Amino acid sequence: MSNRDFFKTLSGRIFGRFFQMLFYFTIVLFLLYMAIFYYLTRKIYYGTEFFYPLLHLINGNKTVFCVTVWLIGFILIFFYHWQKTLSYLEMVVEAGNRLVAEDEQFIHLPQELKMFEDQLNQAKQVSIRNARIAREEEQRKNDLIVYLAHDLKTPLTSVIGYLSLLMEEREISEPLQKKYLGVALEKAERLEDLINEFFEITRFNLTHLTLEKSRVNLSRMLEQIVFEFQPLFQEKELSHELLIEPDLELVCDVDKMERVFDNLLRNAVNYSFPYGKITVSAVRKTDQELLLSFKNTGKTIPEEKLNRIFEQFFRLDSARSSNSGGAGLGLAIAKEIIEMHQGTIRAVSENETVEFIIKLPVEK
Repeated sequence: MSNRDFFKTLSGRIFGRFFQMLFYFTIVLFLLYMAIFYYLTRKIYYGTEFFYPLLHLINGNKTVFCVTVWLIGFILIFFYHWQKTLSYLEMVVEAGNRLVAEDEQFIHLPQELKMFEDQLNQAKQVSIRNARIAREEEQRKNDLIVYLAHDLKTPLTSVIGYLSLLMEEREISEPLQKKYLGVALEKAERLEDLINEFFEITRFNLTHLTLEKSRVNLSRMLEQIVFEFQPLFQEKELSHELLIEPDLELVCDVDKMERVFDNLLRNAVNYSFPYGKITVSAVRKTDQELLLSFKNTGKTIPEEKLNRIFEQFFRLDSARSSNSGGAGLGLAIAKEIIEMHQGTIRAVSENETVEFIIKLPVEK
């Protein structure tokens, strides 16, 4: 039932009860009049009774008296229902104020407003849930920024320290110089990664993703991206396997879809066991749908974390100083991009494997 139908039904009930009460009042008034008339006509009056003048006046104006009493009753009944209607409005206004209140108490209204009460409580539940999620995301973001800021100090201190040694030690040997320069370079690269994470947070919060679609050979795109990850595979001594149907085509925003695949592969590398295996597959499931999979051997993700893995700023690795894992935005961004392409993405983890499954529609 729509709100308009609900208020129309409520108005009908109020007017129905008004006329019902008016009808009962009229019947009671008539029966009371007949009973009093019968009682009074059975008595003998001498004209000296205290109420005799009033009774004589009423007896001479029966119609006027009955109409007057009925009108008084009508006015009282009307004002009673008028006040009740106003009380409903006051309750609705108060409920609206409580809807935006920060407390988690449910709204209670009279039985006549039960449907409206249910709608308000549903909206309040959604509001409470969204506010809680927003607070959690804000807290995770703030915690992340604090940890990143702290992590910036360690590599920066190392870079300054080793460069200072190179400046101060004039007689330092060439092998030691190379060692110091290598450490300084490694720490500088770590600094770059951390700064990029800051930019990632800023881009995700300040930009609105829009799609610029074009047709692309999905098979070649995946092969090229996997090829670009060869140095990272070799660094962690990971093997990889491509199970990709040839010449798969997809209409998509190429840059953003490349970002999705890059995020998923980088995630697979970061959380793979050493000497593990990464498998990338892409097949045409039906004429209207493509099925992609990014699978790696790694620590099984618990169910409670698997359900939150696509949340903003959520990281599987709770050790913030770890070199693995980024700002916790990669999978959130990937999910948003996939859903903007009318697709779906989900994660499955069991028996020390982690798999991300993507379904994308095929546009003709």
